[in-house]
Amino acid sequence: MKAIVYENYGGPEVLQLKEVEKPVPKSNEVLIKVHATTAHVGDTRLRKADPFLVRLVNGLFRPKKFTVLGMECAGEVEAVGKGVKKFKPGDQVFAMTGFGFGGYAEYKCMPEDGGGEKGGLVALKPTNLTYQEATAVPTGGVTAMAAIKEADIQKGQKVLIYGASGSVGTYAVQMAKHYGAEVTGVCSTSNLELVRSLGADKVIDYTKEDYTQTGEKYDIVFDAVHKTSASQGKKCLKEGGKYLDVHKKYGDKLTTQDLVLLKELVEKGSIRPVIDRTYPMEQIVEAHKYVDKGHKKGHVVITVVKSI
Repeated sequence: MKAIVYENYGGPEVLQLKEVEKPVPKSNEVLIKVHATTAHVGDTRLRKADPFLVRLVNGLFRPKKFTVLGMECAGEVEAVGKGVKKFKPGDQVFAMTGFGFGGYAEYKCMPEDGGGEKGGLVALKPTNLTYQEATAVPTGGVTAMAAIKEADIQKGQKVLIYGASGSVGTYAVQMAKHYGAEVTGVCSTSNLELVRSLGADKVIDYTKEDYTQTGEKYDIVFDAVHKTSASQGKKCLKEGGKYLDVHKKYGDKLTTQDLVLLKELVEKGSIRPVIDRTYPMEQIVEAHKYVDKGHKKGHVVITVVKSI
């Protein structure tokens, strides 16, 4: 099968399209024929070995453990292990591969019942989304959901989301609105209308205004891009308010039910994926170059199989 592999750390140019061995599902696994994946920031960090800690996990001088990136994917179940009960060949699914990676390939094996971040999560994809749209849901959606659950938003509370146009922030805005919050989104000038379209009641252009100096106080401040500090965010919290950061782990261990809940929210129209650009698998280098610029809106999708 074809897969995007990298044998050295570095810039996007280290990514190469090669033939590798097709995986065989274990007893508890499903074999997914991947139709689409994403160029996730997590993939670019592993590719660059940034932070340095990546090298301690994936090989000090060159990648050894994870050579096929891809933190999420969507596709069709081609085969199932003998112990699988929830899926059958032909099922349309979407998945968060987590720190198992492997979405940058024509085929990916996933455990039926998931395994949290390391083992990944897989569920039937939303019926109202294409594969390209569905692949942009799992990682950003689940991450935002964990933070929103931790926030325990009550109807009418004021919530500020910093980085509201990113892969996590776009979902956080929509989920906070779903739970009845008054949402203020912080983003750049070019993304103001996008964030408004997601339901934000107010928007702040961080290039022109410091959100901590507006005089507004919030029940919850969520940094969805890890680009501010707790000391900054807490300046505009009400007494007893909560400050959340995307780099912290919230809630219980992730389960397949989290992905199923995302599916239900999408099908109800409560949330939708935001896709900035779509590239074919052969243009993975260009896709990573774009993500490296640090200004993507929502997700950058990679089409593995040309389909709807």
